Amino acid sequence: MSATPTDPLFPGFETGRLKTDDAEIYYRAAGDGPPLLLLHGFPQTGAMWATTAPDLSADYRVVVPDLRGYGRSTGPAGPHERYAKSVMAADMIALMEHLGASRFALVGHDRGGRVAYRLALDHPERLSQLAVLDILPSYEYWAQIDRAFALT
Repeated sequence: MSATPTDPLFPGFETGRLKTDDAEIYYRAAGDGPPLLLLHGFPQTGAMWATTAPDLSADYRVVVPDLRGYGRSTGPAGPHERYAKSVMAADMIALMEHLGASRFALVGHDRGGRVAYRLALDHPERLSQLAVLDILPSYEYWAQIDRAFALT
């Protein structure tokens, strides 16, 4: 759970690691305003926010993790359930609590958007705002998919 300034992609951001039961979440954080969590997509890492996060840190306490199993975060071997969106959402709750934020704004891109959906459904009281980028709504997607769609 240490924090050190070591990530050259994010000058001025502290970095750290949070151990969960079966993963270790790497994160970067900077700024003094209201807390804002930025979640990356697939197959990216938190590095995708390198050009955006510094500007946001002028107004927010920006937290940029690598989701479990991505980038510098570790993930468990074993069943896919350990990578469920609800488990990843729980990681993010633990991370934000570790950093002193019980309530925060959340931006999720692509796979991070799915984690953001799950976090909003499981822990709505934790979010002050939610933005989900570049993702199809799950219900609409699965309601319309069929063999013909899959082959196009």
